[in-house]
Amino acid sequence: MLQATPLTDGWILRHDGDALPASVPGCAHTDLLAAGVIPDPFLGRNETEVAWVGRREWTYERDLSTADGHEQADLVFEGLDTAAEVRLDGRLLGRTRNMHRSYRFDVTGLEGRLAVRFVSAYAEAEAVRGKLGERPAAYHEPFQYIRKMACSFGWDWGPTLVTAGIWRPARLEHWSTARIARVRPLVTVDVERRLGVVELAVEVERTRVEASLAVAATVGGVRVRASLDGARGVVRLEVPDARLWWPRGYGEQPLYDVELTLLHGDDVLDVWRRRVGFRTVELDRSADEYGTGFTFVVNGERLFARGVNWIPDDVFPSRITRERYRERLTQAAGAGVDLVRVWGGGIYESEDFYDACDELGLLVWQDFPFACAAYPEEQPLRGEVEAEARENVVRLMPHPSLVLWNGNNENLWGFRDWGWEERLAGDSWGEGYYLGVLPRVVAELDPTRPYTAGSPWSGSWERHPNDPAHGTHHSWEVWNREDYAQYRREVPRFMAEFGWQAPPAHATLRRSLPGEELAADSPGMLHHQKADDGNGKLRRGLERHFAFPEGDFDRWHYLTQVNQARAVAAGIEHWRSHWPVCSGTVLWQLNDCWPVTSWAAIDGDGREKPLYHELRRLYADRLLTVRGRAVAAVNQGPGAWAGALRLRRMSVEGTVIGEAGVEFTAGARTVALVDLPRDLEPVGAKEFLVVDADGLRALHFPAPDREIPYPRPDFDVTVAPGSVTVTARSLVRDLLLQADRLDPEARADRGLVTLLPGEQVTIGVSGWKTPDPDAARSALYCLEPSR
Repeated sequence: MLQATPLTDGWILRHDGDALPASVPGCAHTDLLAAGVIPDPFLGRNETEVAWVGRREWTYERDLSTADGHEQADLVFEGLDTAAEVRLDGRLLGRTRNMHRSYRFDVTGLEGRLAVRFVSAYAEAEAVRGKLGERPAAYHEPFQYIRKMACSFGWDWGPTLVTAGIWRPARLEHWSTARIARVRPLVTVDVERRLGVVELAVEVERTRVEASLAVAATVGGVRVRASLDGARGVVRLEVPDARLWWPRGYGEQPLYDVELTLLHGDDVLDVWRRRVGFRTVELDRSADEYGTGFTFVVNGERLFARGVNWIPDDVFPSRITRERYRERLTQAAGAGVDLVRVWGGGIYESEDFYDACDELGLLVWQDFPFACAAYPEEQPLRGEVEAEARENVVRLMPHPSLVLWNGNNENLWGFRDWGWEERLAGDSWGEGYYLGVLPRVVAELDPTRPYTAGSPWSGSWERHPNDPAHGTHHSWEVWNREDYAQYRREVPRFMAEFGWQAPPAHATLRRSLPGEELAADSPGMLHHQKADDGNGKLRRGLERHFAFPEGDFDRWHYLTQVNQARAVAAGIEHWRSHWPVCSGTVLWQLNDCWPVTSWAAIDGDGREKPLYHELRRLYADRLLTVRGRAVAAVNQGPGAWAGALRLRRMSVEGTVIGEAGVEFTAGARTVALVDLPRDLEPVGAKEFLVVDADGLRALHFPAPDREIPYPRPDFDVTVAPGSVTVTARSLVRDLLLQADRLDPEARADRGLVTLLPGEQVTIGVSGWKTPDPDAARSALYCLEPSR
């Protein structure tokens, strides 16, 4: 039986003759931080003080003995970051240059000092650039010349912390006769007959060619045994009455254990185990009267994808535990999300990520790791790209949550719109990967899943790559240059990226900027704002709606978070109301990799911004929104939604000017439009519309907030263990309890809420040890009359 011994202990990190204790998995930064050699780069402006780490060479060492009595010993690294030379007792085992691959070295009969020397990723990337020539990119760092997590080199939300190290587990494997080298599981199901099929394409490595081998496989109570001739074979299992795996909100997520055992006579040589789910997935890209669609179809059910973009949850990905993945993805599911896009400037995530998605019913759209740059297609990169694609496609195939392979992020768009075509002058730039290598690999290895060449991508060079009428669309003109109301001017077929910035929670800022007097433009705040003219865009976005709160940081902090939530709401409400023409929105972004002002709904310390709670409303099965001179009742649920709309035209003083009840019916997974009576349309800055139905509410204020004569907010506050209750005596718009101001561990269970006079809301609060009404009132924010 194959014996695997984890290599987690006994490592040291060596540099310039000095030796420090090292953790595996880990990286030079985390080891230096643990040893107190460098300050925490997430605090203050320490990022700049540790920039030297990414420019140095680092060597990991430990003693290794391979004596065991088996016929072969293999040294296995699941991930090396990135350009490394591996030696045992001075003997070169191999060189690596790809963070996204695993490596196996034959060390049979060898022992001594194991050394893994990492050269600077900068040195490797700059050497490749020197050989292949300059290529354009969105940023000046050389990330496209090395197969490494691109955002290690910084992004418009991330720090520049260029890592090196043994970032995924290492182990020593001893085995005899044969081992399982690869299993490629092809999982299909006949939805009508409920017949599940698992085909396991097995590859083995042998020490004895003449040995008679067999494989036994089990799934769902079905067992099959077959002889294995040579190095390859296929085992087929049919599972009757297979239970279908569904995305969350559409059904359950049953998972089946699959086990494949390699046998030599009665001796077990090796075992492969995974979990699978039975479901079908299609991507409907057919042409229609509106253009070209992009609709996910799971088990025959057409979906409006309620999505978020995922970036690495830590700039040091070796620190992301199984529990952390589960927490973050549970937060996503709690916000009504049913699709997570793994963005192309990051990594192929660990099994823990996809396991959690399988269990939570979160669909996964997986980018291949290419983002915002022209990537050379010559060697040594071309071979690395195909090798990593082949390995990771097969590695991730068992997961039913995985429903789409995407070739890249914004590179096809960049070629057409960002001046690359002229600058490249015929040089390779990645098109051969996205339209050649990658679709070929997916078609060969994983034919059950769709592939798209990029995001955005209109499906053809005959159209603009980012044409909203065809395929996927990214909307960044709005954030960069316009008011978020402009989201309503178009109906894309699938909105794959859009978003609005806001700072992180107050407690996150206090922790990450210790001792700093916080201001929108204080040194630490500016350092933790990586977007080009980010604060300027925040200001201009505020000034379109509010009087800018000069010199009042707390007010600025609150209003920017309100603006973020409102901006995203303007887009999602509009696009959901246009289902099925628009078939999905993927918010940029769910999470952060450090404490930063960004587009995220959950900040770098895991705290939920008001946007997160707004997503819970926006991504619920049922949603009300005002669309022009109509009310849209959006019903993504499996049954019809029939009820009555209560429509009220009101003044900001609380007077009801007009009221009506209108019945409506929205069929399952449809949108019903109800015309708004003309006499209920609000007129001028003093009036607004309230729409209520079945506990849901939509509000429409026709004027920008800076023109609305809000009354001074008047409300009562009472507290009880675990809750804060607010009773409004006046209109209270966008009330927010910033629970982290009560205690850094405190969390509120809801975000922004607008109360009409006489209405009451109870906000659940966890982690608040000493409830106090005065403290609660000081942590409550709402809109106030313009000064």
